[in-house]
Amino acid sequence: MTNTMTWAGVLPAITTPFQPDLSVDHAFLARHCAWLVDNGCTGIVALGSLGEGQTLRLEEKRKVLKTCVDAVGSRVPIVAGVSALSTADAVETARTADDAGCRGLMVLPPYVYVGDWREMKAHVSAVLRATKLSAMLYNNPIAYKVDFLPVQVSELLDEHENLHAIKESSADVRRVAALREIVPEDRLRILCGVDDLIVEAAAMGADGWIAGLVNAFPHESVKLFDLAQRGRHVEAIALYKWFLPLLRMDTVPKFVQLIKLLQEEIGMGSSRVRPPRLELHPQEQADVRRVLAKALQAKPDVVIGASSHA
Repeated sequence: MTNTMTWAGVLPAITTPFQPDLSVDHAFLARHCAWLVDNGCTGIVALGSLGEGQTLRLEEKRKVLKTCVDAVGSRVPIVAGVSALSTADAVETARTADDAGCRGLMVLPPYVYVGDWREMKAHVSAVLRATKLSAMLYNNPIAYKVDFLPVQVSELLDEHENLHAIKESSADVRRVAALREIVPEDRLRILCGVDDLIVEAAAMGADGWIAGLVNAFPHESVKLFDLAQRGRHVEAIALYKWFLPLLRMDTVPKFVQLIKLLQEEIGMGSSRVRPPRLELHPQEQADVRRVLAKALQAKPDVVIGASSHA
């Protein structure tokens, strides 16, 4: 398999399904990947925050990536989230992803330790040098307290030929324009990592969307991004307004539990999570079901007839 990678379109940050004993459900994982691609997704991003990557041992990560590659890797690229407490572990994860047949890496800053730019640059650079895979930097200062500023991103691009994209999750739509101002468009692809900012980001020139709610609503997500990117604003805004109560579930601390419950409710997944996460309290579950029921009853014309069920 070649290392070619196209950073564009809708790439789900896929959830990791678990059996009742909390081992990985590989059979469903493969089915879920295929369903997402069948609905127009252009890649699969595994082992991210939504994928509970921090709860998986390295061998489990390898098997998850291999399942994804075997399921759809000939159709779309598989991207591995690379996150760890130490630089050595992150480098090992990157090499494991390469061996498993992934075509891209999503590189996070180290968990827990929030260093200065010199330290964060050293960590990211070590991961980027570990393989020749195309890489996407993950900027999420809200969650990880590390903000990769545009000038710093430009510095990394100058030093690493395999850095080709950024997942921009600062929730500041001005970042898209700020990056475009100093980095040539053909050198860096910008992908929005915040579900409830996607229309604004697309309007500013984002190339793609690393999406969360897509795990339960792939057709609707692909349609929304397509409309937004093509400038069909009236239709995009109508779909966006309908989708926003669900998309906002991607931007709160319990986003993993919320999205997994939505998957379970539409018949494409399980709400099981690994501790320290716990499944939602009954009242929280009721709130999710109420939002979902309202959405399903009011689906706009642009996606009527599309089913989120397998």
